[in-house]
Amino acid sequence: MTALAMVAEFDDVVGWTPDDFQQERHAIPAACRGSASPAALAWLAEACELAPGIRLLDVGAGAGGPAAWAAERFGVRPVLLEPMPTACRAASRLFGLPVITGDGRRIPLRTGSVDAAWCLGVLCTVQDKAAVLSEIHRVLTPGASLGLLVVVARGRQIHPAPHGNHFPTQQELDALLADTGFELLEQIDQPNDAPLSWSRRAEQVAAVVATRHRSDPAYALAAHQGERFTHLFASGQIRLRAIHAVSRRPAGHPTKTRMEER
Repeated sequence: MTALAMVAEFDDVVGWTPDDFQQERHAIPAACRGSASPAALAWLAEACELAPGIRLLDVGAGAGGPAAWAAERFGVRPVLLEPMPTACRAASRLFGLPVITGDGRRIPLRTGSVDAAWCLGVLCTVQDKAAVLSEIHRVLTPGASLGLLVVVARGRQIHPAPHGNHFPTQQELDALLADTGFELLEQIDQPNDAPLSWSRRAEQVAAVVATRHRSDPAYALAAHQGERFTHLFASGQIRLRAIHAVSRRPAGHPTKTRMEER
């Protein structure tokens, strides 16, 4: 059941983004479904100091919405890494971005070849979080930025837990970052919700997907996952954190020290 739910949520439903909505004004909001709101993306982009020409690796990129948003607004050169093949095809079809079908624990890029990295809503879906963060650290240049959106648990007991999700506590996340070579600079609770114009476009795509695929078992599994997340957020058992960290610089190199209040 766990494997089927994860494939349904991150592969099947993602691949259903209809060709009718390939224009980016609809495709980007639809492909950012879940955690990535415009406010969260803007906070991460500014925190990571994205700029034209920067090579941005998006680990667990899904259908490519956040990476396409960053390319459109900041002129970055995205590289997407995504394990689900249907999601990879959707990202290529919708945005024409370079996509690598691969696992975040084994990133097929050279050491120190990436200027910045994002990993959005992904860490809670993998058990070996340290392996993913260590690989991201390896491919980043020294001192480069990592932007994260992480679903954090307020305690160890989560009910009902969505299939295939393993939420870290804040203490566990802080330790993971330190142990894998990152310095945590700042973090905030999820920035404000998406504006109505963004939500309306995403909902229009979701409505078409529902009409066409409601009878598919994968649709029901993904919807059930969404309901569990909604309950957990509403009950305060989990929260979404936007995090900016950097790969540790060589000794003697100055670093920022500011951290947002938790």
